Amino acid sequence: MALFQASVLKSHLTLLDEIVVEKAYKKYQKYFWNTTIQENIKSAKEEQYQATFLNELFVNILGYTLFPNPNSNLTTEFKNEKNSRKADAAVLRDGTAIGVIELKGTNTKDLESIRRQAFDYKANQKGCVYVITSNFEKLRIYINDATEFEEFDLFTLTRKRFDLLYLCLHIDKVFNNTPLKIKEASIAEEEEITKAFYKDYSNFKRELYRDLVRKNSKTVKEKLNLTANIDDQEDIIRLEKNIKLTLFQKSQKLIDRFLFIFFAEDRMLLPSNSTLQILNKWKDDWDFGDERPLHGLFKQYFNYLDTGRQGTEKRAEIYAYNGGLFRPDSILDALEIDNDLLYKYALKLSNYDFESQVDVNILGHIFENSLNEIESVNAEIEGGDFDKQTSKRKKDGVFYTPKYITKYIVENTVGKLCSEKKQELGFDEEQYFKGRKNRNKTTIENLVTILEEYREWLLQLTICDPACGSGAFLNQALGFLIKEHTYIDELKTKILGGGFQFPDIENTILENNIYGVDLNEESVEIAKLSLWLRTAQPRRKLNDLSSNVKCGNSLIDDKKVAGDKAFKWENEFPDVFKKGGFDVIFGNPPYVRQELITEIKPFLEKRYAVYMSSQDLFAYFYEKAFSILKADGIFGFISNTFDKTKAAYNLRDYLTKTVVIEKYIDFTQVQIFDGATTYPIIITARNSKPNKEPSFDFSLIPKKLSGKVIDIESLSEIKVKQNSLDSESWSFNSQGLFDLIKGIKTNFPTINENSEKSYRGIVTGFNDAFIIDSKTRQQLIEKHLSSTEVIKPFLEGRDLSKWHSPDAEKFLIFTRRGIDIEKYPAVKEYLSQFKERLTPRNAPDIKVGRKKGSYKWYEIQDSVDYFKKFETSKIVWPNLQSSNKFSLDSENYYINAPSVILPNASKAILCILNSKLVWEFLKSICVVRSGGYIEVKPQYFEQIPIPEFQNEEFFRDATDRIIGYVNDLQNLENRFQSYFKGTLQLNRLQRKLESWYNLDFASFIKELNKAIKSTNKVRVVEDLSVIPTLSKKDEFEWMDLFEENKKKAQELQSQIASTENEIDQMVYKLYGLSDEEIEIVENS
Repeated sequence: MALFQASVLKSHLTLLDEIVVEKAYKKYQKYFWNTTIQENIKSAKEEQYQATFLNELFVNILGYTLFPNPNSNLTTEFKNEKNSRKADAAVLRDGTAIGVIELKGTNTKDLESIRRQAFDYKANQKGCVYVITSNFEKLRIYINDATEFEEFDLFTLTRKRFDLLYLCLHIDKVFNNTPLKIKEASIAEEEEITKAFYKDYSNFKRELYRDLVRKNSKTVKEKLNLTANIDDQEDIIRLEKNIKLTLFQKSQKLIDRFLFIFFAEDRMLLPSNSTLQILNKWKDDWDFGDERPLHGLFKQYFNYLDTGRQGTEKRAEIYAYNGGLFRPDSILDALEIDNDLLYKYALKLSNYDFESQVDVNILGHIFENSLNEIESVNAEIEGGDFDKQTSKRKKDGVFYTPKYITKYIVENTVGKLCSEKKQELGFDEEQYFKGRKNRNKTTIENLVTILEEYREWLLQLTICDPACGSGAFLNQALGFLIKEHTYIDELKTKILGGGFQFPDIENTILENNIYGVDLNEESVEIAKLSLWLRTAQPRRKLNDLSSNVKCGNSLIDDKKVAGDKAFKWENEFPDVFKKGGFDVIFGNPPYVRQELITEIKPFLEKRYAVYMSSQDLFAYFYEKAFSILKADGIFGFISNTFDKTKAAYNLRDYLTKTVVIEKYIDFTQVQIFDGATTYPIIITARNSKPNKEPSFDFSLIPKKLSGKVIDIESLSEIKVKQNSLDSESWSFNSQGLFDLIKGIKTNFPTINENSEKSYRGIVTGFNDAFIIDSKTRQQLIEKHLSSTEVIKPFLEGRDLSKWHSPDAEKFLIFTRRGIDIEKYPAVKEYLSQFKERLTPRNAPDIKVGRKKGSYKWYEIQDSVDYFKKFETSKIVWPNLQSSNKFSLDSENYYINAPSVILPNASKAILCILNSKLVWEFLKSICVVRSGGYIEVKPQYFEQIPIPEFQNEEFFRDATDRIIGYVNDLQNLENRFQSYFKGTLQLNRLQRKLESWYNLDFASFIKELNKAIKSTNKVRVVEDLSVIPTLSKKDEFEWMDLFEENKKKAQELQSQIASTENEIDQMVYKLYGLSDEEIEIVENS
């Protein structure tokens, strides 16, 4: 969407004080409309005019007070909080920057070029919301992120545009956060409109399809029986299913036609309210006795859109937009459609405002909805039920790509090629802003030639998305190229005078530059529709996109495998491949798991170097992309991560050895696709051999940005050498850390060589049955003493802590394979209540139960032949870790999978495992999961290099001390928790209260009151008296007790940290690290 939603913005604009704004507008006109001042501004140096600009616009017109005046709220040269760089200016509230201003001279034509610098300043100012950039002629305002902005031409503002500038930037509005509130309200309004539109759209689609089947199936079936000599009942059933699927596809096409008309009416491409006029005419005719079908009137209108209709005094002209959507369709045109149904939904959908409410960008979301509709209808056709869990969205891996992602990828692929071409041509923007006055003819001709050569190059650029979906990337690229051509026109005007505009640029781009392929026919049609709507203009024919946007299987060219969707790229786009392939390939390849592509694996194995049997579908799109990309072409994908998984070894090897990686953005700590747990990365690369020693920029998106629109350009980067990437596992470290880790891997044997192997915990198959509490344990023992033999002390991964894990009072019923259950009657009786859920699903008629296997219903699911290893002193750890979490177990606990044990109680090894150095090593080899956790599986753990150690006594002493401190802290934590939980009768504690000693007193009281309110909700249901929240008097009584216990806790934390530091220093010595290497680890 735009920065603001139109209806929301309108409601705020009407609240402006007309007299006050008019007075400000006159001040603005007097200064900024003065042609002499404009010329002086254009010739002024950046530093020469900055202060005057701030005074004239921000102070005199928008009400700011510039430092050093008293009560100032605007200052210049404002220093970053985190480094010594300075923004040109900042808007201050109570001394804090809520807005940063970055200024350049008018010779900086493209404000996009200073966006990153401005957002770098924002990132360094906590609490900053607004970013303002200007070249003194144009001004942009961003709110929170760089995805959308509002731009103002300060030399030509109308009163209407000035109203918006005033609303966005007047000091009172900014201090009130009015622009932010409008943006937030706009987002909420768009979501509300989108939900309502989805509902009406999908209801129409579903009801229309059912009506078509009800009214038309019999007729079509009779025709089939006449034209097809079919006796086999299965063939007849298959044809009937095809009829239904065809009718559903026609319903989609009809709705696409309506969608175009609704957009065209509201954007003045067609006579306004034409749909309403058709509906009213049909209703009047019907009342008069002319009972023509409503579909007949619409068919006539569709024909006009295909062939055109001349206007007269009494009727409006209808231009022949063509494009293929309205061509005669013998099947669709012959269908009978219920009048009332068509009337109801044509009226309902046309009532939406397709100019300001239903933006073209929401077509991607409609597409997702459409795929689920297709899946549910297919289920109906097959006589089954629709299961959202195996819907087309999941099966075909369809996830709509957020706009800030498509924008970044387009700018770093198409945009990068454009920047390189300008540099190659000797393009210098500043030369064009000197105008033509006093310039010799040759200079002007050379400058014009550069622009013409650049445009000629642009028009030959070929850009493709091989899994284009609803066209999000194609639309973003289209917008980018339109902007580049507009930029050329502006520069031509500067150097030649007059106004230049390249004719029909949108259609020219669609014909020459934009290509897309998708497996799904419906997505291809919607991609075309979205491109049409993006470029449609009055009295200009639509492009026939069928030559550029096609349906097919991008990966498979063999009809025996892919049927009619087999796709030979060279045949489908011959002109592109005459020139060696595409210049740019980008996209979001399908997120489809390998289990769902079994049928095509033999083909993939023969044809793709990246093939591995457990590799997901997206990997093959990487290889395909580079195979259709011309030499030195540029590539950009967002896909699932593959940096460390075994299944992606061949993909990593292929990329490391055959292309040059340019950027790698790691999103694995955040979620960016709504409704999908994925671990995405962005990678851009060149289709050229890495002959030298190329390095690329690596950025990690921190967890704190989860759920936000991310300004990727402002992220910190590190340089990673491509030859440092090992095909076994990619690690993205600075050169210093890479060399350090490589050194310890080379110089020391692995823990697997020096110790017993590690083992994963136990998989029961149904924890609810096998994991019990102390009360249940006692009951089983009292029923039959033999129960003690099979009930084991137990810890789950969530119970494991660093150094030492407290007793969780959990137990495992360990009925392993081959057990004689009759010896344990109490246990058998207890487990029998879960028998249905515990029975293995070894027969087709068993729908509920554990996975297939040779175990009995009462046995643990896995064989666990190594179970005796649990009954020894050992090191244990949870699979997922956000920092080292290895602990010593001397109490013979059993643990669950995926947690892991090492049957070794060496305190020296425990100290090494919990060191900072080993943590850096693990981060470099382990798979990262959502939230920044790493998976410390046995396969990764066993790679840890372990040095020889002779000073066991130091490690024993350090371990004993630190475990003592940890136990004391855990006891203190539990005692105080038990006290306030019991005193206030709290039924459960939130996570913050569990670590109460990390809170200040005010936060502690706030969390207690939240817990009381949460408890009261339960008590009300149980008809118990409500617990009062804490009064000021109560708070006073709690203060000393809280602060006393917090002080004790902090002292213990300090002792733990001090001992851990001692351990780290000793570990550094064991590995022989230099001071420089220690600093690398400490600062990593």
